[in-house]
Amino acid sequence: MSESRVAVMNDAARDGELDLGAVGRTLMRKKWWIFGPALAVAALTFVGVNLITPKYKSEARILIEGRENVFFRPEADKGASERDRTVDQEAVTSQVQLALSRDVARQVIKDLKLGERPEFDTTLRGVSLIRYSLGFLGLAKDPLSMTPEERVLEAYYERLAVFPVDKSRVITVEFQSSDPELAARVANAVADNYLALQQTARQDQTRAAGRWLSGEIDVLRRKVAEAEAKVEDFRSKTNLFMGTNGTTLSNQTLGESNRDLATARSQKAELESKARYIRDLIKRGGVVESSDVINSELIRRLNEQRVTLRAQLAEQSSTLLDNHPRIKELKAQINDLDRQIRDEAGRLVRSLENDARIAGARVESLQNGLDQLKQLAASTNGQDVELRAFEREAKAQRDLLESYLAKYREATARDSIAAAPADARIISRAVVSNIPYFPKKMPIILIAALGTFCLATAFVVVGASNGGWALPI
Repeated sequence: MSESRVAVMNDAARDGELDLGAVGRTLMRKKWWIFGPALAVAALTFVGVNLITPKYKSEARILIEGRENVFFRPEADKGASERDRTVDQEAVTSQVQLALSRDVARQVIKDLKLGERPEFDTTLRGVSLIRYSLGFLGLAKDPLSMTPEERVLEAYYERLAVFPVDKSRVITVEFQSSDPELAARVANAVADNYLALQQTARQDQTRAAGRWLSGEIDVLRRKVAEAEAKVEDFRSKTNLFMGTNGTTLSNQTLGESNRDLATARSQKAELESKARYIRDLIKRGGVVESSDVINSELIRRLNEQRVTLRAQLAEQSSTLLDNHPRIKELKAQINDLDRQIRDEAGRLVRSLENDARIAGARVESLQNGLDQLKQLAASTNGQDVELRAFEREAKAQRDLLESYLAKYREATARDSIAAAPADARIISRAVVSNIPYFPKKMPIILIAALGTFCLATAFVVVGASNGGWALPI
């Protein structure tokens, strides 16, 4: 650049104005100072990214949900709706930590033999001098001071990423490796072992519940036997034996005596009313038409004879006068039959009265027995209350035992089925990736070249504007 041109640019810079045309011409003249470094850096970056071992990433996705079969669900939970079993975000986050647990990591490392790969245990191919020096200075962990498991776990967790997908119940398992097939296998193994860990935990819970219930059932059986023995012993001592319908014999006998007394009183009243009614008919001289009188065999025969004589009297009266001996004889026979019917009805009345007195005596006897049973029941009320308390205790223990037995059967059935589903399922398994995750060659080369281009451009412009260190042509 000529001194006059530099002077012009310096004057313009001092005046606060930049001559863009002069800057453009300067950049054109210095283009190889710009393109040269950019192309050199791009070439070096190309070589560098090709020397870097590529990393491949694969991912598997797991959906968190309540997948318990309704047929395996406990009886008390079968009425629960799906809304009551919704998985919240805290539960999803907890499942992420479960997938990141050391139990899952150890099982994956064991199944895939990751400890035998130099990628996960750097000591298998020797420790670099730089890594050893950094470890010696405390700037990095010394691999030789770590156990093989620690080295493999550290490399494992550096390559593993588990995170929830926003606004969903899906968690993503990502794994990076220089081997694309291994990356997919590890991601799938993490998902599989996570589900297996859930199922194992459920089965362990079921077995633990079964063991606990088994011990409690043995204790409850002894308690039930003791409670029932106490009830029977107290019942035998107090003679409070049980009858039908769950009542004591004394209460059952009291009820039966009460019914017998009511029946006897009803029978007595019926006999007395029949005797009184028939006696009144006899006193009035009316026709005795009571069912008890009509059902008498003797009175039935007398009535038949009376009907026959009345028919003869009616027949003879059509031809004979009232003072005829035949008419008088027939009337006398009819009157005699009426007297015999009344006498028989009187005897029936006396029989009914005797039956009524017998029924009265039975009523009195039943009443006395009932009074005695009431006194006995009153004296045993306290014992009956105590007996019912013992029975309630025995029933409570028995109900608790039956409840525990039902739960134990459910637990053993769920354990024997061995098909308790996990609270998640894999919705997308990892596949082998053919495109490296790192490094991204073309973007890195372009960014390096563009950055060098910008820096070189700025260097030329600044150098040109400062005449004291302007670059030569």
